[in-house]
Order: sequence, then C-alpha cells, then structure tokens
Amino acid sequence: MAFADNLKQLPKVSHLAAINLIDAADAVVATIENKPGQGGSLAVYNHLAQIHGAITPEAASKGLELYAEHTEDARMNPGKHPNIDRLIGLIERGETLRVKQVFAV
Repeated sequence: MAFADNLKQLPKVSHLAAINLIDAADAVVATIENKPGQGGSLAVYNHLAQIHGAITPEAASKGLELYAEHTEDARMNPGKHPNIDRLIGLIERGETLRVKQVFAV
C-alpha cells in the first residue's frame, strides 16, 4: 500500500501536539510536531510506540514498511526524509528510542 493509504489505517493524532524521542541517556534527540509536513510522521511514530512500547529496531522496520514509497526515496536521497533516516539508523545501530507524548491543550 502507499503511504497515504497506510496513514488512513493508523490511529488519529489530533490529541497530540508533538512527541519527543528520547535516547538511552535520557536526552531528547528529536521532536516531531503535529503540524503540516510532520503529521504523517507523528502518526507513524506514535503508532509504533503504542504497538512496541518504544521505537525499537523491530518497530523501526515496521515503520519503514508504513512509509512505503518514501522509504526507497529516503534510501536514495539521505537527508531528504530525516524521520525515515532516523529509523534506518536505529536498525543499523540496534538502538531504541523512548517516546514521550506531548498532549495538545
């Protein structure tokens, strides 16, 4: 399925302002906000965290499947899709990121 079709299957994220991605040293390494251009990634990362408890290498692999056609574009153009690049890096390094939801008010 295409990324747009996959997004329709994921839980809605209107209740979130953002999610923070936290490394093993408890540092926030990235924030994905609920704004145009990041809403799809917010939905993907939120879904992965709900299913896997964190963004593990296994979760990252599933995320690459959800990103569908964008995953190949990210592999061909490093830096163009930083949220996909992050998943690829987690798989390569065997790392896990915790997710902290920031709720909208």
